[in-house]
Amino acid sequence: MSKKNSEYLINRKDNQYEVVIGLEVHAQVTSESKLFSTSSTKFGAEPNTQVSLVDAALPGMLPVINEYCVKQAIKTGIGLKAKINKRSVFDRKNYFYADLPQGYQISQYKNPIVGEGSVTLDMPEGEKKIGIERLHLEQDAGKSIHDIDPKNTLVDLNRSGVALMEIVSKPDLRSLDEVNAFIKKLRSIMRYLGTCDGNMQEGSLRADVNVSVRKKGVLELGTRCEIKNVNSIKFMQMAIDYEANRQVDILEEGGSIDQETRLFDTKKNETRSMRTKEDAHDYRYFPDPDLLPLELNDDFINEIKKEIPELPDEKKKRFIDKFNLSPYEANILVSDIETSKYFEDVSKNSDVKLATNWITGELFALLNNKSIEIIESPITSENLAKLINLIKDGTISGKIAKTVFEIMADSGKDPKKIVEEKGLKQQSDPKELEKIIDKVISDNPKNVEAYKSGKDKLSGFFVGQVMKQSNGKANPQVVNEILKKKLN
Repeated sequence: MSKKNSEYLINRKDNQYEVVIGLEVHAQVTSESKLFSTSSTKFGAEPNTQVSLVDAALPGMLPVINEYCVKQAIKTGIGLKAKINKRSVFDRKNYFYADLPQGYQISQYKNPIVGEGSVTLDMPEGEKKIGIERLHLEQDAGKSIHDIDPKNTLVDLNRSGVALMEIVSKPDLRSLDEVNAFIKKLRSIMRYLGTCDGNMQEGSLRADVNVSVRKKGVLELGTRCEIKNVNSIKFMQMAIDYEANRQVDILEEGGSIDQETRLFDTKKNETRSMRTKEDAHDYRYFPDPDLLPLELNDDFINEIKKEIPELPDEKKKRFIDKFNLSPYEANILVSDIETSKYFEDVSKNSDVKLATNWITGELFALLNNKSIEIIESPITSENLAKLINLIKDGTISGKIAKTVFEIMADSGKDPKKIVEEKGLKQQSDPKELEKIIDKVISDNPKNVEAYKSGKDKLSGFFVGQVMKQSNGKANPQVVNEILKKKLN
């Protein structure tokens, strides 16, 4: 295997194979009620407690479209720089499964609500656009539970009827890194828009992964296999890696790839056949007779456009232009809406460069160690700004600031109070520092002699000794100024 410029190539004997990847991302619409009923969508409720007569498909029950879910889909389409279709149609996708009470899924086929768009990825070698084929609305199925009763499969219909956006990418992805970047960017856009929380652990973002391989230089796409319902980026990458190598091994042995649907076994780290891949005609799509076509006018769409916030790409450009950040720094800070808010709150009340360093360094390390999001940070943006200002005005050194930061992380206290209570204020009085410096010089005559003979690097030794003597409280800048005068 080789990776160059985001390519993912598999080497076998004299042949080199390119991996082609497309994703069908299922994103749960952020909405308090379902797509065609008023039932709650709250996660974690007791099984079958959020099921209306419509969700359970009782005879005579008719679906009624949730306008808010429609608006959320349009918002997402605008965020993906996609075409909003003024006319879309809901279809019945017919298949039998125990957790699909209707015997069909209400989805969209030929006429989706959103057409072609794109997502821009920030890769090490530069930007890359990934095409979006479509976005359509559909209802989720229920959940089959296999691990409670050893003899029976149980069904929970709480998810039945929950609104999903299926976002279908074009087969433009070429590597595991690009898949990682695509999912994160897509999730970031939807979180900025407030259309999907992107919580993969709760199942609100998952993907069907389409994988095919072809010899390097061949333009024709290979036969693809679909890996169903992968719910983490790590598992997506593992599944792609296994599946691509499986297909290459078959081709190298002179075989052919069967178009099929596969499952990824996370314990065995392998994909296995689930069923022959269905084509559209296998689902017998036809317009749902209970739902009229969805007709949108320009005024409706334009009103939604007014609600679109500043999205990651635009925010990144502004951060670079306004704050003189590097593209790398800006990427990190805009990757999550809460992080960008936190940064802006800190930087408007303190030094931008220091704010960037402390957020991407100490704060991110703290959040990672505690396995929490920035919105849960024990250190508020206000208090971090105060800490940075204490460094900037010379009240404390950078070293002492790290000690204060640790105390803030444990207590949530104001850094000014911590500095006062612990007596951590930096020593900047030249007269007091001179006493300490004189003692350090008198205690180290050999080093003084060596310094004067040309070993300039020993200045660091003297600064270190002064810092040690002052318990880290001495102002390094003042110390350096006094030392130069004393030693030269």
